[in-house]
Amino acid sequence: MNKVLLDNNEIDKLIIYALQEDIGSGDVTTDNIVDEFQQSSGTLIAKADGVLSGLPIAKRVFDILEGLTGWTAHFEDGDFVKSGDIIVEFEGYLKPLLKAERTALNFLQRMSGIATKTSRYVKLLTDYNTKILDTRKTVPGMRMLDKYAVSCGGGVNHRIGLYDMVMIKDNHIKAAGNISRAVELVKANIKPNIRIEVETTNPREVKEALASGIDVIMLDNMSTEEMKEAVSLIDGKVEIEASGNMTATRLVETAEAGVDFISVGALTHSAEALDISMRLK
Repeated sequence: MNKVLLDNNEIDKLIIYALQEDIGSGDVTTDNIVDEFQQSSGTLIAKADGVLSGLPIAKRVFDILEGLTGWTAHFEDGDFVKSGDIIVEFEGYLKPLLKAERTALNFLQRMSGIATKTSRYVKLLTDYNTKILDTRKTVPGMRMLDKYAVSCGGGVNHRIGLYDMVMIKDNHIKAAGNISRAVELVKANIKPNIRIEVETTNPREVKEALASGIDVIMLDNMSTEEMKEAVSLIDGKVEIEASGNMTATRLVETAEAGVDFISVGALTHSAEALDISMRLK
């Protein structure tokens, strides 16, 4: 599995785009109320319990608008905060602070929401060796941040995109004719370090995938009994990923079946933002 490494240049591009989207031709409220050199101080406060992610991103939003003269963080990404905790104390120029507020919070709240949800899922599997994986079901343009947030919550980053791992799914199998032929076509053209995963939906497909000499078998939307049978068939020869409608109860049942990984699209496509506010003194 690949761990996401944030690229500061790419992050800056994303932040600048977000600021331009919000500020546009100018902040018609702040620009007409706040003096150019008026200063203030304030805090970022947690209004709900959760796991933080995105603090450096939020700070960078303020930095790009040259709003900060001081920034003291009392927590780091991956830390658990309780409602009422002061996450950051800051000082700076009021006009850019107000212009950056919503963009900074949008990043921080969304990323912390993903980290919080991931952490809850990870804790459900404390007694098992099964790891929680993310997916490609991310906000377009924000994949690296979404996946970074998953890692802050204790999850594991699956493939970053279409380029770093082969994932042979049902439509690929239909295009090739069968699993064996799909694997054969891929192996003839990829680099040796590229891992191959095959999606299966029943024990018969598991047997075919196993005979093809691949690295990972995905058990997609199988019943618990089918997964147990598949795990027995695979018998530790390759890694096993389970996927499909993973509720809290389903997660535990799936882990008990003996899989290595469970991928959960809801970590990123349905995360609820963690409530965090900025308060000026």
